[in-house]
Amino acid sequence: MKSTRLITLALSLILILSFALTACSSAKLDKELEINISVLNGTTGFGAAKMISDVKEEKAELNYKFTVDTNPANIQAGLINGDIDIAALPTNAAAALYKKSNGAIKIAAVNTLGVLYLMTNGESVTSIADLKGKTVYCPANNPAYIFEAIVEANGLEVGKDVTLQTLTEPADVQKALASGEAKIAVIPEPLASAARAAKPELVTALDLTAEWEKVYGENTLMQGCIVVRSKWAEEHPKELEQFLKDYEASIKFTNENPKEASEMIVAAGIFAKAPVAEKAIPKCNVVYIDGKEMATALDVFFNKLYAVNPAAVGGAVPDSNIYLEK
Repeated sequence: MKSTRLITLALSLILILSFALTACSSAKLDKELEINISVLNGTTGFGAAKMISDVKEEKAELNYKFTVDTNPANIQAGLINGDIDIAALPTNAAAALYKKSNGAIKIAAVNTLGVLYLMTNGESVTSIADLKGKTVYCPANNPAYIFEAIVEANGLEVGKDVTLQTLTEPADVQKALASGEAKIAVIPEPLASAARAAKPELVTALDLTAEWEKVYGENTLMQGCIVVRSKWAEEHPKELEQFLKDYEASIKFTNENPKEASEMIVAAGIFAKAPVAEKAIPKCNVVYIDGKEMATALDVFFNKLYAVNPAAVGGAVPDSNIYLEK
């Protein structure tokens, strides 16, 4: 009798646990929750184009509200004050914001690897060594830090062997190339494709992603990422998980369907010209990398930028809590 009671009790406990696990695993997504997402125009926004199109066509899995901005500072402010839940940012801007906000954001995934190319207008450059004694135009901030890290790894010193002329915006560098003011310049895609389309005599001399990987390792040049407010991630783990699945699928679509994706990119206000975007997509290194692979590679990237200029990552290399646990 006692044995029978024990068996009955054990079966009851198993059923209770089974129901509890089933309830947890089938917890429904909150489809009414408004999820505010902001992406930058340009390459870091490319991967979201299909998701934005799905929202417009009412095909999205969740209640996504997208905005496209031209200024990273606006997105950073929105993340801090809670107006934005998820955003695409340059990786170094994410590192600086993590420190500034005392950990209020986390990096969930990398969405863009290297997008920088060294272009020439009447100059012969086949290696970094050829830049000795030359002036190179470059967008300020992240591109300049990356370029300096590559130059220094090749035994040259910016300010001594190579003159670096930084301009505020990548578009300013494109204009300098077009006018002939710049003979050598670092420029990101898709502006590099736009520059070649406008001035066919321009030469893409070096792929700076390849130059970076020669000295620092494969897939360690990570320029763009998806960040999420730490508090929001804690409160809405299932919705975040669904967003990341949708976002990964959107990136896959962009890479596999550049023509259709380029039209979505223009419709979303992420870039102005579909033919240029279509040509640029294969060179934009739009990816989805998360988890340990992301954290390991970003640690390399952040340390290299810090060595060039601590301000590049907000004055300190971020600790491991910056990464969303997977």
